[in-house]
Amino acid sequence: MKLDVQLDAPLEDSAARARELVACGVDGLFTFEGGHDVFLPLALAAQAVEADLMTNVAIALPRSPLHLAHMAYDLHTLSGGRFRLGLGAQTRPHIEKRYGATWSRPAARMRETVAAVRAILDAWESGTAPDFRGEFTTHTFMPPMFDPGPNPYGRPEVCMGALGPVMTRTAAEVADGLLVMPFNTARHFREHTLPAVDEGLKRSGRTRAEFAIHPQVIVATGRTPDELERARKGARSLLAFYGSTPAYRRVLDAHGWGETQPRLNALLKAGETAAMNSLITDGMAAELSVHGTPEECAEQILERFGDHADRVCCYFPGYEVSDAHIADLAAAVAS
Repeated sequence: MKLDVQLDAPLEDSAARARELVACGVDGLFTFEGGHDVFLPLALAAQAVEADLMTNVAIALPRSPLHLAHMAYDLHTLSGGRFRLGLGAQTRPHIEKRYGATWSRPAARMRETVAAVRAILDAWESGTAPDFRGEFTTHTFMPPMFDPGPNPYGRPEVCMGALGPVMTRTAAEVADGLLVMPFNTARHFREHTLPAVDEGLKRSGRTRAEFAIHPQVIVATGRTPDELERARKGARSLLAFYGSTPAYRRVLDAHGWGETQPRLNALLKAGETAAMNSLITDGMAAELSVHGTPEECAEQILERFGDHADRVCCYFPGYEVSDAHIADLAAAVAS
């Protein structure tokens, strides 16, 4: 199994940090659309290292499919064919209040965005004008001066982040791969994610072998008691934040923990983050994340996803993880 980790550094340090992470033995780097642009760090990393690169995720709904196609094409070229475009929908408050964009029917919009991006990229590959006519976007005009031509490394993959059954099924219908949201458990993945994937693939006429599944995992790792305690606190903080979101209740429901979600949401609105963290029990943390030494974390990752995926994206939230521990995790996952 291959290991991807987040490229999370100031923009001016992105190339140097990419070199450090690749020296640890990781196979790929991904960026998250948080406080900074999701594409620029990968442009710098592409020129510094030979590793797989991915947005995980770029928020699709506020962007034009043509903008996304251009970014994917150029980063694929710059990286020597090692880029994949990961797209996500986000939630209504973010789309309307943070991005100032339109929210409606997110699964339908994501379906169309992914299909449109692929249609534009395919048109550039074939040298023909795109002929995409959708409900939300239309792409039928591409004069030669605006057509970059075939990519020297072929069309980049377009993957889609999803959690619920409709969005997961949609990803399996129209995308090249699924980015499994990090707020997840082995039970939810097995009982809800995989059946939705199979349903979507059946609709698209494809098999599992033709579709990539990229699980994302929250990792709390260390070797000393102090390191492990800091890692668990960091993981709990992120789990509490994710758990406060109504869309993620379905994961908690799979274990009978659903009533925790509105309690977390109420505490978030009241600004009581410490109390939020206390609602994430040891049992919840054990199911929603992996924890322990790097070797123990690798064993848990492989047990959960080894039969269904050939690479995993790891987060180390809210704590300092040493490069030595990242290197040990990468070696253990690879072995």
